[in-house]
Amino acid sequence: MKKLPSIKAILLAVIAISCIEFTANKIKEITVLQPTAAFTTLGNTVLESIVVKNNIEKQNIDVLALNDLSSLKQEIEVAKFATSSPVIVYEGMTLDELTAKLDRSFKSDLTGYGYAFANYSLEYGVDPFLAVAVTLHETGCTWECSYLVKTCNNVGGMKGSGCGAYGSFDSLDSGIKAMISNLANNYVSKGLTTPETIGPRYAMSNTWATKIRDYMEKIQNS
Repeated sequence: MKKLPSIKAILLAVIAISCIEFTANKIKEITVLQPTAAFTTLGNTVLESIVVKNNIEKQNIDVLALNDLSSLKQEIEVAKFATSSPVIVYEGMTLDELTAKLDRSFKSDLTGYGYAFANYSLEYGVDPFLAVAVTLHETGCTWECSYLVKTCNNVGGMKGSGCGAYGSFDSLDSGIKAMISNLANNYVSKGLTTPETIGPRYAMSNTWATKIRDYMEKIQNS
């Protein structure tokens, strides 16, 4: 006769089977992610919190990176605009445009010296139309430049030595610079900025200011 299992054996078997089923169910709950992702279980709130935190931090880093790129792009656009935009130096003109305007008033020895007048006038804070007007009046370089220009490079009729009672300069460029420097230091810096205020100190003629003003208007309209 075959011997039946005892109640104790049956209970142990039931417990074993229950443990196996419980373990199997828990294994099913495990979510296997990619190697680079975090491992978590459905019931593990700590690991879930870590994953959520990491995702938020990653999103914040991405936002910061996008903001940095956006800022860099804006800086590049501003730099491109600055380099491509013309620089206005005087009355809505660029340096090249001002140079061309001044050049149109010169003949003879001063042909092509518009840049020197524009550059030194801007450097010393002198109205370039005024500087050229004084030169045209004192030298006649609208037609044929005077002896002082040709022999002494004196473009402003400035007194001095080396050319009789007038100043002498090594080159036309140095003569132009000296004339504009003289206007800046001895007139403009003292508040004398117009032909009318400069005239009484610069020349003996009562019509000097009127003639300078006429030249300035012609230069401006050229």
